Amino acid sequence: MFAGPAYRITTDRLILRCYDPRDAAALKAAIDATLPQLTELPWSREEPQSLDEKIALLRRFRGLFDLGQDFVYGIFDRDDTTVLGGTGLHTRLGDRAREIGYWIHAAHVNRGLATEAAAALTRVGFEIERLARTEIHCGPHNARSAAVARKLGYTHEATLRERAVDAAGNPRDTMIWTLFAADFPRSPCAGQKLQAFDSAGRRIL
Repeated sequence: MFAGPAYRITTDRLILRCYDPRDAAALKAAIDATLPQLTELPWSREEPQSLDEKIALLRRFRGLFDLGQDFVYGIFDRDDTTVLGGTGLHTRLGDRAREIGYWIHAAHVNRGLATEAAAALTRVGFEIERLARTEIHCGPHNARSAAVARKLGYTHEATLRERAVDAAGNPRDTMIWTLFAADFPRSPCAGQKLQAFDSAGRRIL
């Protein structure tokens, strides 16, 4: 099989793929509609952005993706026409570790989409990127995000005090959920059905 990273991942209901600047208008509409529910996420402080700002952001995401420095994915429906949310395999944890973040469009919550997306990225992380561990971080009052981590077999290792900031710039606590490579084969993520493709469209998983 070919090497990663995975630029496009398909599951039963979703397409996860590297953003293209042409997605800017659809992404802006999805974030604008969901902004009241995104106040825990530090990047929401920069919202709402103009269309030109969103285009510039997606160009930056693509550049980091191509350079292998960070991996931000859009979550789309299987028709690849509707932005259902966003996710990522973020490199800020250092070598052989990734943090998986996610958000879902307000019109599409309570359908298990975050669980499906996070399971797919977890499998990609361990089977393509050969990671030692993946983590999910969320606020202690974010019951939905914590439920995703718990459902996927992640272990709550700690709640760190005032290690993150909210949309208003105020410090907030952060729950750390971890899954190690040794535990991955026994987790629900290992059974997540998916196909993954590299930048040239070649299947790598």
